Amino acid sequence: MDWNKTKTIFIIVFLILDCFLVYQFMEKRNSSQLDVILETTIEEQLEANGITYVELPKEVTKAAYVSGKSRSFTVADTKKLSGQRVEIKGETKLKGTFTHPVAVNVEDPYQLREFLQRHILNGAQYAFWSFDEKEGTVTCYQVYDGKMIYGNENSKLVIHVNEQREALSYEQTMLDDLEKYERKQDIVPAIKAIETLYRKGHLQPGDRVTEVELGYYGLVQFTASQVLTPTWHIVVNRKEDYFVNAFEGQVINDQGNLLE
Repeated sequence: MDWNKTKTIFIIVFLILDCFLVYQFMEKRNSSQLDVILETTIEEQLEANGITYVELPKEVTKAAYVSGKSRSFTVADTKKLSGQRVEIKGETKLKGTFTHPVAVNVEDPYQLREFLQRHILNGAQYAFWSFDEKEGTVTCYQVYDGKMIYGNENSKLVIHVNEQREALSYEQTMLDDLEKYERKQDIVPAIKAIETLYRKGHLQPGDRVTEVELGYYGLVQFTASQVLTPTWHIVVNRKEDYFVNAFEGQVINDQGNLLE
């Protein structure tokens, strides 16, 4: 027997075996690490990145689409309003100009609500959305069943104010005949909506989700008839507004389109 040749064969065999064992070990370790990643909850991932959030709504698990149509205002509507000159623009928009400036306190929800009920047609159906001090405009959106209809040009109230925070004029649109579809569907939980923002890169380390609420969004707005979908409104760092379709779980952009 050629001992040197045999020894070489043994060495090669053992090297191959060692390589195979190392490969098996690496595969098992990577698989174990992947399992750990997959087992990590979204709450743990957010915490690891220093992303915090307010207490999330938990009681709502099902919701339904809502249908409605743009209201056509009438002369009878304008006669219900006093202390202002009211015009109807293109049937579906009211333009009101106050005879004398009227104080409107945007910082006090109670006083703002009182202003809306007293001076705006069906004003109780609107709620505060934003105040642009530079432009001198207060924006409110219509509310249905306690939930706001976000960003909808057909259910919007814009109040023009002066430097003394007094209302000078306004434009109003409104949705009528709002009605829920009979069939309710499961909605994406609030934490899943936050997870969507996180996966899409809208949440960065150290961010805080400062508001989460369920409302409605009209994906196709510039039509007389509207279908509103349940939508999560999520505010990040008190300044960035995001909307997540509560059925599809997708982010909605400013134009009402679903993002990938």
